[in-house]
Amino acid sequence: MAQTGIGEQTRVILFDHDGTLIDSESVHFRLWQQVLDNYDVVLNHAFHDQKMAGIPVDQNAVDLVEHLNLSVPASQLAEEKHALTRQFLNEQAFPLMPDAASVVQQVFEQGYTVGIVTGGSRQSVDQTLSRHGFDKWVSVVVAVEDVIRSKPAPDCYLQALSKLGISAEQAVSVEDTMYGMQASISAHIPCVVIPTPNSAEHDFTGAAARYDSLTQWVQAEL
Repeated sequence: MAQTGIGEQTRVILFDHDGTLIDSESVHFRLWQQVLDNYDVVLNHAFHDQKMAGIPVDQNAVDLVEHLNLSVPASQLAEEKHALTRQFLNEQAFPLMPDAASVVQQVFEQGYTVGIVTGGSRQSVDQTLSRHGFDKWVSVVVAVEDVIRSKPAPDCYLQALSKLGISAEQAVSVEDTMYGMQASISAHIPCVVIPTPNSAEHDFTGAAARYDSLTQWVQAEL
């Protein structure tokens, strides 16, 4: 694994959202369990962390139907989860990861263009932008609604490059899951990984660098 993600050509930092900038996985797990309570099944933490973290809701639903052998359509499960998430976000933003605001501000003040590229909803990002004040730093957002194929497909990152008019070599991504890393690498964008306890066991082969926190990353690379 290389020493750093940021290089001489880097002009843009593209942050993942869930698990990287916002501490949302515990909320998502709780909401999914609330959905599954209606079907008298229990969501296993290990399955959630290995197969669901970093993956969009619609695919989560497909995986849950298969894993739990449910007779309900995956689309119904997904809509129930979307409804609960919308209800949550109508009232509040997800809490931030430690030092997320100060790190994004520092990246911005160092002259890098900042983007958010997520497999989550635009509503979630909009709440981060408005309620946590990230709108003054973030220049581009690509959310799950903006692409046909979300992570681990590269489409979201390719769209961010297109919107900014830059090449992959001019960008670096920051991700917390192997699925996000795979999306970035498939778009030929170097990826810095900062695993959470939920994704610590993911396979991060191919990452440009790995750190324990956002703060450790900026201290090492900025």
